[in-house]
Amino acid sequence: MATEYQERATRVSEAWTALPFYALIRTAILGIMWPYFRVKTTGRKNIPKDGPTILAPVHRSNLDGLFMAPLMRRRMRALAKESLFKSRPLAWVLASLGGFPVRRGAADRESIRIARNLLSEGNLVLVFPEGTRHEGSQIAELFDGTAYLAAKTGSIVVPVGISGTEEALPSGAKFPRPKKVQVVVGEAIQPPGLKAKRSELAAWTNQLSIALQKAQNQALE
Repeated sequence: MATEYQERATRVSEAWTALPFYALIRTAILGIMWPYFRVKTTGRKNIPKDGPTILAPVHRSNLDGLFMAPLMRRRMRALAKESLFKSRPLAWVLASLGGFPVRRGAADRESIRIARNLLSEGNLVLVFPEGTRHEGSQIAELFDGTAYLAAKTGSIVVPVGISGTEEALPSGAKFPRPKKVQVVVGEAIQPPGLKAKRSELAAWTNQLSIALQKAQNQALE
C-alpha cells in the first residue's frame, strides 16, 4: 500500500507544473554546472527516446545523478529516501524532478516494486547497478536487481561511465571542486527474456558489468 508521501509525490509528478520545472532545472544544470565542471559527453545518442529504459551509471559521488538529466530530453525518474519528502516544499521539488520516495530500511522488494511500476509506465529510471557509492576505477560486483527489472519490464539498459566526480566531490566533502568530468554513454543492452532463469540473469548481469567497465575505462581516458 502506498504511503502518504508516495501518494503526494504521485500527484505532484503528474501535475502540469512538473515538466516545465524539470526543464528549467535541466537547463540550469547545463548552463551552470556543466561549464563549472567542464563536462564532456560521448554516446548520448545511445539513450532511447521513448519506452521503458534503465539508465545505469557507475556510482562514485553524490554528483553522479545530477549529470544524468542533461544527457537526454526525456524526464528521468529516480528513487529517494522518504525522509526527504517530509518537508512539503522539498517534496514538491523532488517529485517534480522525478523523485519517488522509498521508506528507509524497507525491504529491497519495495524499491524493486516501485521501480518496476515506473518502468512499466514507460519511464526512464535511474538505477545504480553497483548499489552504494564505491571508489576507484574498477566496477564493483553487481547484483541481479537490474537484470530482474529489465526482464520483467522489457526495459533497455544503458551503461554510463563517469570520471571526475569522485575527485570533485569525494565522500565526506561538503563543497564540489571544479574538476573536469567526462561522461561516456555506452551502447544500449537488450533485456533478458521475461522468463529468464537465475543463471541467465547472472550471465546478463556479467554482460552489463563488462559494458559498464568498458564505458568507465573510456571515461577515464
